[in-house]
Amino acid sequence: MSDAEQPAETGTHEHHNHDHEGPGYATPQAAIEEAEPEQTAYVMGLHVGQDVDAPDFLAVVDVDPDSDTYSEIINRVKMPNKGDELHHFGWNACSSSCHMEGLERRHLVIPGQRSSRIHIVDTKERRDPELTKVIEPETVYDHDLSAPHTVHCIPDGEILISMLGDADGDLPGGFLELNDDFEVQGRWDPPGEIEMNYDYWYQPRQNVMLSTEWAAPKTYYPGFDLDDVEDGKYGQRLNFWDWEAGTVEQTIDLGEDGLIPLEARFLHTPESTHGYVGAALSSNIIHFHESDGEYHAEPVIEFDDREHEGWDMPVPALVTDILISMDDRYLFGSNWLHGEVWMYDISDPSNPRKADSISIGGYFGDIQQVQGRDIVAGPQMLQLSLDGERLYWTTSLFSSWDNQFFPEEAEQGSVMLKADVDPRKGTMSLDREFLVDFGDLPEGPARAHEIRWPDGDCTSDVWQ
Repeated sequence: MSDAEQPAETGTHEHHNHDHEGPGYATPQAAIEEAEPEQTAYVMGLHVGQDVDAPDFLAVVDVDPDSDTYSEIINRVKMPNKGDELHHFGWNACSSSCHMEGLERRHLVIPGQRSSRIHIVDTKERRDPELTKVIEPETVYDHDLSAPHTVHCIPDGEILISMLGDADGDLPGGFLELNDDFEVQGRWDPPGEIEMNYDYWYQPRQNVMLSTEWAAPKTYYPGFDLDDVEDGKYGQRLNFWDWEAGTVEQTIDLGEDGLIPLEARFLHTPESTHGYVGAALSSNIIHFHESDGEYHAEPVIEFDDREHEGWDMPVPALVTDILISMDDRYLFGSNWLHGEVWMYDISDPSNPRKADSISIGGYFGDIQQVQGRDIVAGPQMLQLSLDGERLYWTTSLFSSWDNQFFPEEAEQGSVMLKADVDPRKGTMSLDREFLVDFGDLPEGPARAHEIRWPDGDCTSDVWQ
């Protein structure tokens, strides 16, 4: 679809009346108070692993309830090559650079997980973004890295990308740094500092970064094999770095409690050392914090496996995404296989208390259709409004894993759904009027993965 008739939406209200000159917000509370309700969402769309001969794309989704095209894909930026597997993406700048006069949160950095190609998209016209640069994989391979994943803007306008493999798709992974002109600066970490890599989050006031572990690209690309877990090919460690030095200071082996630790989240307040990691295969939420100069980690939420007649083993919940509300009050998460999106009160970070959940999609969800559309897979990537009142999610995890556990996702495509959240009461309710159908596209059905807002969000903004 075209957005030719959409009202112009520009980035002119980036920081309103802040006492700073750069991008983002001065504090997490300022983000809550000063951000306007989201009107546009950027979503990763991909065709990898489907019988569709088309490139992946950035989808522009209308999330303005007063718009005639509400809950529709109103524009797409198609990538120049096929087979990238767009996955995670991020901004060139965020609140960690709010002191940088003249810097704008304007460009999206969009890696191809399989191709190691990195795309730069200019969102000056929010509903009509433009691809302006492509970093080819050979430039990435020159630094013996591949399989880009998490993109974070870091202070002073630079960009750091976690890389999951070496140039051949084996271990070790590492980190790639781009400058503010989107040129590859080189490897950020000393080679061999870590073996496995996946997500990361940094807390600059505490001089700490946390990175998690998935596996070598050659291990997870074909799909999931339980024997690989038994052979030690999947991660179970948390790596705590000296942020300024770029070196690992402490590693915690989570053992059976922390198999495949994926998404990492510190609390938003920069004074805190508390945070959480979702251990996907163990289906645990790990709480970490610093005490007496060392970090400690222990499971604080555990989701039980469930029996299913189609499986010869109990089905794990498979916690695949988590996020923390901007006020640090709630932890949200998704159980992709079971079919559940949930929220816990983390006012006491060491003792989360369940607030609410929605059973939807997956193998066990109570709700399997919205507006007559089969959901097909479970909730996966999450994004929360800055005011904490609207939670959105998509349903694709990774193309080969989708095809293994939810093959209908390839045939019917993903959906993007929404729940209304009441932070005061600690409740969620499915908004049945909202459905973005990625199965209804001219080239054929598509998968949908990560979600971003133009004015920043709960999974990209960091404060100094």
